[in-house]
Amino acid sequence: MKYRKLGRTGLMVSEIGFGAWGIGGEWGSRDDDEAIAAINRAMDLGVNFIDTAAGYGGGHSERLIARAFRERGERCYVASKVNPKNWKWPALPDIPVSEVFPRDHIIKTVEQSLRNLEMDCLDLIQLHAWTDRYNYELEWYEAFLELKEQGKIRYFGVSVNDWDPYGGVNLVKTGRADTIQVIYNIFEQRPAEQLFPAAIEHDVGIIVRVPFEEGLLTGKLAPGYEFKEGDWRKAWLADGRLEEAWEHVQALRWVENENRTMAQAALKFILAHPAVSTVIPGMRSRRHVDENVAVSEQVTMTEEEVESLKSHAWVHGFKYPWAADK
Repeated sequence: MKYRKLGRTGLMVSEIGFGAWGIGGEWGSRDDDEAIAAINRAMDLGVNFIDTAAGYGGGHSERLIARAFRERGERCYVASKVNPKNWKWPALPDIPVSEVFPRDHIIKTVEQSLRNLEMDCLDLIQLHAWTDRYNYELEWYEAFLELKEQGKIRYFGVSVNDWDPYGGVNLVKTGRADTIQVIYNIFEQRPAEQLFPAAIEHDVGIIVRVPFEEGLLTGKLAPGYEFKEGDWRKAWLADGRLEEAWEHVQALRWVENENRTMAQAALKFILAHPAVSTVIPGMRSRRHVDENVAVSEQVTMTEEEVESLKSHAWVHGFKYPWAADK
């Protein structure tokens, strides 16, 4: 496993992190024992960064992580997130921060996450949505500073809105955030235009989520794919979206060879950008862990291939089923 600096935090984190939304639920069938085994397998292979959230399964993801650490007798770096008080994603610019991330809500949520995780201090806490308005309404920032002074968090950042590649740029420039979490992958390449250069300039860590475009970039979600009961993607890819996406996926078949899968190529493309500190694919099984972690040391990609993949950018505009502004 290779490690990268998480911006000015100075933490050296595994370039493949553990995305823990899926183990909390909402991705079809759930197997808690396999989730624990996956966390252990990841740590055995050098993964030292897990990203979760208060909202993942109502805290179930956090509690599973705590169980895994307790049974293992050791822990790694953990990042969690404060859900919007109004439970609306994305954060909308016409709603004040006092309704979305008020001080009391942030503190209460962080303290509950600490209980769920059986920790005294979180390595990283993030707002689970963001809009530029919050650069001028600093109740969230003051709450984080208070928690940091109390020793309950070490560092803080934000997870910017879904499909909003420019939303964190001004925040990075203020110097208030230690990290930014953003969607970036072969299809969604826009963060490289403004956000990544700003992050490099201001030494802000970049955490990349949705590396597989919610499974599309694994090459396995063909038209007619049967989603399991409880998998939210069934609604997201309805009405011809899966068929439309499949054409773009098929154009990427050249990235597959005897040494790498499409999913592994998708991760390698992300890691090719120097601004990226870690990428956090969802991992619900040991099989997921083995395939993803192998990318760090065993999977190669040439500079020419990386350049070729830039031509496959595709801004599809698919809003999530829960999007408040869809």
